[in-house]
Amino acid sequence: MYTLSNIDDFNRFFSAQTLHPHVAVAELARADLSLFDNKVYDMYALILVEEIFGELTRDGKVMPYTKGSLVTIRPGQSIEMRMDYKTKPKGWMLVFKQEVLERTGLGRDFYMFSYFNSDQLEAIGLTDMEYSVIKNCFANLYAELHTPQDHLSGQMIRLGIGTLLSYVKRYFEKQHLASTQKGDTMVCRLDSLLDKYLHSGLPAQHGQPTVTWCATQFGLSPNYFGDLIKKEARITAQEYIRNKVIEHAQVLLRQTNMTINEIAEELGFAYPNHFTRMFHKATGYAPLKYRKGN
Repeated sequence: MYTLSNIDDFNRFFSAQTLHPHVAVAELARADLSLFDNKVYDMYALILVEEIFGELTRDGKVMPYTKGSLVTIRPGQSIEMRMDYKTKPKGWMLVFKQEVLERTGLGRDFYMFSYFNSDQLEAIGLTDMEYSVIKNCFANLYAELHTPQDHLSGQMIRLGIGTLLSYVKRYFEKQHLASTQKGDTMVCRLDSLLDKYLHSGLPAQHGQPTVTWCATQFGLSPNYFGDLIKKEARITAQEYIRNKVIEHAQVLLRQTNMTINEIAEELGFAYPNHFTRMFHKATGYAPLKYRKGN
């Protein structure tokens, strides 16, 4: 699979001159169509799609999108557009290397743009007004890159990227909030996932649920999944999962005659004493004492 490793590689697909060693902005309509073949990006990228011109996949998974929507790519991800050759590509694309973040204000604030770690299989939808704002940001960056350099050029480019990424953060979080208000919260989905898993008998075979395993079930990176759970539940994802395991243990202690060893195995603990320590730390009681008291 081809890897886009630097800005020169990217600009060749547009027969464009490299105007900045770590940043490029281009219009998709000007691209050689081979750009849309499956490629790994060794850089950050943001795509404003203005026309539906094929089936979009990221890391091999189909990604639904609409006219006027945004797609984010982080280093190491692959992207492909299985072209509908009846429709011409239309949109904008920004790419920037990690180097543009080093020892800069943009780099210090980059932690805010955690949506790059989201693996949700849905592009960021935009209203007509939001689309206009985002398109202007791309156009302003394009104009700045084509402006003769002076002592403000580097700062203006970083400010332009920061402004664009900040608007994307706003629209991404709005989309997530809308999903949450429909009752589709990540905590609700995690609750359902954990309940099914803990009642399935699978922990005895595969072990306790982990943050990484849960994130994978939702198509998210562990870091981004953890951010969502902490934002909704006010505790870490690891703490939330541990609490669910303890709640399930309490039910088994109250409602069954299973031994402590059997409960530990049922919940995926490799050693019963690990279960006993965790239970005592969480509840203040040893498992047997809890059973007698209930």
